[in-house]
Amino acid sequence: MRFSLFWKYFVALFAAVTVPLVASGISDAWFSYRDQRAMLSTLLRVEAAAAAGKIQGFLDGVEAQLRWTVQRGWDVGEESQHRSDVLRAMRQAPAIISLSLVDAAGTERLHVSRIELNRTAGTDRSGDPAVVGARSDGIWYGPVTYRQGSEPFMTMAIAGQRQAFGAAVADINLKLIWTVIAEIRVGEKGRAFVLDGAGRLIAHPDISKVLQGGDENDAAAKLRRMQDEITAAGGRAIAARNADDDAVVTAMAEIPRPGWTVFVEQPQAEALAPLLASLWRSAGLLFAATIIAAALAYWLARRLTEPIRRLEEGTEKIGAGEFDHRIEIATGDELERLAVGFNQMAEELAVSKERSERIARLKRFLAPQVAEIVEKAGDESVLAGQRAEVVVIFCDLRGFTAFSAHTEPEEIMEVLQAYYEALGAIITRYAATLTNVSADGLMVLVNAPIACVDPAFRAVEMAREMQDAVQRLISDWRKRGHTIGFGIGIAMGSATVGKVGYEGRLDYTAIGHVVNLASRLCSSAADRQILIDSSLAHSVGGRIPMTALGSIQLKGFDEEVPVYDLGMAGASADAADGASKTEAKR
Repeated sequence: MRFSLFWKYFVALFAAVTVPLVASGISDAWFSYRDQRAMLSTLLRVEAAAAAGKIQGFLDGVEAQLRWTVQRGWDVGEESQHRSDVLRAMRQAPAIISLSLVDAAGTERLHVSRIELNRTAGTDRSGDPAVVGARSDGIWYGPVTYRQGSEPFMTMAIAGQRQAFGAAVADINLKLIWTVIAEIRVGEKGRAFVLDGAGRLIAHPDISKVLQGGDENDAAAKLRRMQDEITAAGGRAIAARNADDDAVVTAMAEIPRPGWTVFVEQPQAEALAPLLASLWRSAGLLFAATIIAAALAYWLARRLTEPIRRLEEGTEKIGAGEFDHRIEIATGDELERLAVGFNQMAEELAVSKERSERIARLKRFLAPQVAEIVEKAGDESVLAGQRAEVVVIFCDLRGFTAFSAHTEPEEIMEVLQAYYEALGAIITRYAATLTNVSADGLMVLVNAPIACVDPAFRAVEMAREMQDAVQRLISDWRKRGHTIGFGIGIAMGSATVGKVGYEGRLDYTAIGHVVNLASRLCSSAADRQILIDSSLAHSVGGRIPMTALGSIQLKGFDEEVPVYDLGMAGASADAADGASKTEAKR
């Protein structure tokens, strides 16, 4: 791709200013983005740790209430006190749905529930995983389960400081963690949620997502994928799609004792808002600097290329034919001298164009060599209407109408093209004037507008060559099944010749008795015939063999007209000899 000199200067100057600016802006934006992401990751991880601490604090509150229930043994008369401790714990910790006290032997001594009947039956729970885990580790967190497939529950068991104090086993409704999660905010629209060790959602600001259940929860499945992505990123905050398919930046923190994970997320639009604002400010400054640089580069490039632009514009106009256009450059250097040269060239081209147009007009009805003669003489008065002794030749194809009616247009055009090329070459060689073309018919003048030596003989020789050339074509056409002939009519006499027509469309023609006579002779000529009138026959008598046909009645003539037939016997040889004589006479 090629560019103008102006754009080369403009791009070079513009790049010299803007490339450093753009490079600086991009580097600043990149480092700002990296620092912002690092700071955001740290912030979210801190928020996640704080949220995990709050969740752990909730569990610690439940744990503290449970420990009050395992502060004494099961001596006689202590049952009422244990009941009071259980009721107080459930009152202080609403998340506790049911609470069972188990003695040192593993026997359930008391069971109080918000949703079931209380009981004091001595059920053996020594093999219960909750009791075993509490005795082993002091505190035991069970897996999260879903009551009726919706509300999440967890079993927590705590052993007393002494074996005699037994253990407390509580079912905890984790739905109440929602109050803790709902209070956690990151920015304006950020939030936190909790997954258990199996990757199931157990706490979320939108409690309906929790109440939808566990393993078949689509939202939980998305959250598990997000957990895997954060783990793969080494615990750093990542950009991801949350359960609602919103673009967020998220981090997580572990709650080790129950094996839960707390997630903190913030919408990307909010999290990256400070960075985007900084980028917009930088972009605005960069845009303003770019506009200034472009204006400066444009001004300098314009100053450098304006003279060249004027030269280019001038050459385009001169090339388009506006030869009166002049290039004005006053730089006092080589460019000014070049403009002067272009202006001189335009003047010469204007003269040349005028001459070419004159020749083109003349060539419409004159042979090229005749047109050149008239143009060089500088006088077109020879084309004005005047009386002249001329030889008029008419010729056309015999049977052309029938041929056209049964032949495809493409075939007709092919035949006519060969026909006109053959006749046109002969007419041009004899410097005759083609005045009219109508389908298969032609009208040709000899001795007008430029007089020639022995026009009668020249016209006859030309007609014989025309007949000979077309007959060769006819031979080929007949092999293709076309029945076509060719006849010529020639008359010699005085006629009025000159230009006729209107502005923009002029023709050179002849009008008079001799024109009508030549036309009727052509209409009467059969294939291979060349019919001439008596005036032409007397002019070429003795030099061209001919046959007198006597007087015949022609359409439009009151009296019979003597007619002669040149025929085609020996036409080729005679035509060649005649053409040689004609050239010698020139």
